[in-house]
Amino acid sequence: MLRKFLSILLIVGAGAVTVPAFAHQQKAALTELLFNPRSGTLEVVHRFYLHDAEQAVTLLFGPDADIHANPETGFKFARYTVEKFTLWDENDVPVELGLVGYEVEGNFFWVYQESETKLEVKALTLRNDALRDIWPNQMNTVNIEGKGPLQTVLFDGENTLKHVRFP
Repeated sequence: MLRKFLSILLIVGAGAVTVPAFAHQQKAALTELLFNPRSGTLEVVHRFYLHDAEQAVTLLFGPDADIHANPETGFKFARYTVEKFTLWDENDVPVELGLVGYEVEGNFFWVYQESETKLEVKALTLRNDALRDIWPNQMNTVNIEGKGPLQTVLFDGENTLKHVRFP
């Protein structure tokens, strides 16, 4: 299921965000939230440039941290991502998202999350601080699909919380 979801996100994401060839120097990440109409769950995919993830793990976990040679490092970075990404519903109740997994594919490090239950919300508050505690110029874009028109929010500079409403 995740492979199919990933393929769809790649197609949609490619049209939603254009990134220059030297994007690893721009410190940018993309997160996709998809309200799955079949299951009623929320699927979340975080995409980091592998170059950024490799640099980040040495800063976060020490100089011996290696995403390629040690699967534990990849898992630690995935857990870090989950801890830095938070959602609340319109009643300020945290949305529980489980870690489905992670993978390195091409020039990207992917982290997958999913709500374990159906999610009926009219609004969300988001926080996406992944890598922003390391690099002040880190930009995290979040695309939200499946609840009306595509909505995009950008975390950059000093902003830490964003609010979205659904029709």
